[in-house]
Amino acid sequence: MNTLKKILDFYIYSNIHVALAGFCITKITLLKFGFFSNFVPLFVGLSIIISYNFIRYLEIETKRLGWFKKWFYQNKKLLVYLSFSAGLILCYILLFTSFRLKSLLIIIPFGFMTIFYAIPLIKIGKIEVSFRNFPAIKIFSIAIAWAGITVLFPLNEANYLFTKNVYLEFFQRILILVAITIPFDIRDINFDEKALKTLPQLLGVKKAKIFGVIFLVLFVLLGFFKNSIYENVYLIDVLIAIITCLFLVFSSPKSSRYYTSFFVEAIPILWLGLILLFLNN
Repeated sequence: MNTLKKILDFYIYSNIHVALAGFCITKITLLKFGFFSNFVPLFVGLSIIISYNFIRYLEIETKRLGWFKKWFYQNKKLLVYLSFSAGLILCYILLFTSFRLKSLLIIIPFGFMTIFYAIPLIKIGKIEVSFRNFPAIKIFSIAIAWAGITVLFPLNEANYLFTKNVYLEFFQRILILVAITIPFDIRDINFDEKALKTLPQLLGVKKAKIFGVIFLVLFVLLGFFKNSIYENVYLIDVLIAIITCLFLVFSSPKSSRYYTSFFVEAIPILWLGLILLFLNN
């Protein structure tokens, strides 16, 4: 049992799980618009492994994530091997496939948002300036960055014309990602610095949940205005919104890290599974 726990912890804390979620939610975008390539979703997933592990290392070095420091250094060699392997595969995708290199330009602002949230890039006197310093900005910066990387980037790489459907998908993605992220902030409400001012800190847990439910309702409503190439994909989106809502409603400051970091993080994986199941029938 202890061995299984170590494997599960490595799978989660090495960011393989969140990378798989990134792969799936990028793949969902491509499938919804009629593309079946795996190179761009794989690119996104591998980039998450490298960037997230690097950001966590920097956060530990700047005395953040104290609870995570011991595990990180115990597994440092494995994390280096994992990130190095991911980098090699990324190089192969960039250099030896039909990947359009100029499509990387669209990632730059969203990548900057991700880095600027975790790492202060500007220092005014003794004050470090990052997205962490602005009330409730964390959750929106994460959602916007992920929406850009998993919606706009793959469609741009596929040379797809940005239509009304693309922008609706982009805004829908922001809405559901905010709702998915709220349980993480609820879990950490007693551990996050007060200066971070997450939604649960500002509104309280109950109102933060209501905020997330409203976003999920808006996610569903926006789907009415899209033209889907597949029938019933909208119904799958509605089902995912309901599942996300249930995870949101039952989240609490006492929720375990497995509740959020494994089960909530797995929502995009379930989402893709349902779409693939539908497409194969």
